[in-house]
Amino acid sequence: MLFYYIGDYILLLKKVFRKPEKWKIYWREVLHEMSDVGVGSLGLIVIISTFIGAVMTMQIAFQLVSDLIPTSVIGQINRDSNILELGPTISALVLMGKVGSSISSQIGSMRVTEQIDALEIMGINAAGYLILPKIIAGVIMVPVLVTVAIFCAIIGGMVGGSLSGAVSVDDYTEGIRSGFNGFTVSVAMVKAFVFGFIITSVPAYKGFNVRGGALEVGQAGTKAVVIGCITILACDYLITALML
Repeated sequence: MLFYYIGDYILLLKKVFRKPEKWKIYWREVLHEMSDVGVGSLGLIVIISTFIGAVMTMQIAFQLVSDLIPTSVIGQINRDSNILELGPTISALVLMGKVGSSISSQIGSMRVTEQIDALEIMGINAAGYLILPKIIAGVIMVPVLVTVAIFCAIIGGMVGGSLSGAVSVDDYTEGIRSGFNGFTVSVAMVKAFVFGFIITSVPAYKGFNVRGGALEVGQAGTKAVVIGCITILACDYLITALML
């Protein structure tokens, strides 16, 4: 059954990446989806990332109790943790719950109300028209949101550390600037690109293949989020193992 679903998913992607009928119509849809995926999720990402950065700073300071370890290490650990793991992965899981369920419900509702069948009868590539703009928007906007999440987490760590007295602003800034490896940013962007593809394509597949009524649409949205989260974590491990 697993190989059946993987094959069906690949066949759907083959339909999605066919040459569009009119690029102008697709481009308009891409801009609309970029607004939904990116701008619509910006506030949530900022709030979550800021608090995660603040909490991480206090937890790292709690564990580093040795007088032999300088407090500037707190900023360095918080920076690398957020760039490599917390920024991309936590943001992707949050977006899967918000964006993924929305995509699955939207396309699933169109399937059960026979709107997709109407598009196919008119000779329109329904898979490409409905899914391709979402995938393009995902692979563009998710890396942008991950970049914002990393920045907010680092700033939140500095604010949280200074307010709690765990680390001073000068020591935290020194830790951020010391020993920085630019390759970690490349790893984060690769993860964000892959996660953006998963966040949009997996829920779209579940919604596109819904059969039944409103109950099945809700179940498809739940399954899409669960499968998408598991896929994100599996790809996170693979990318980390291959690049680090």
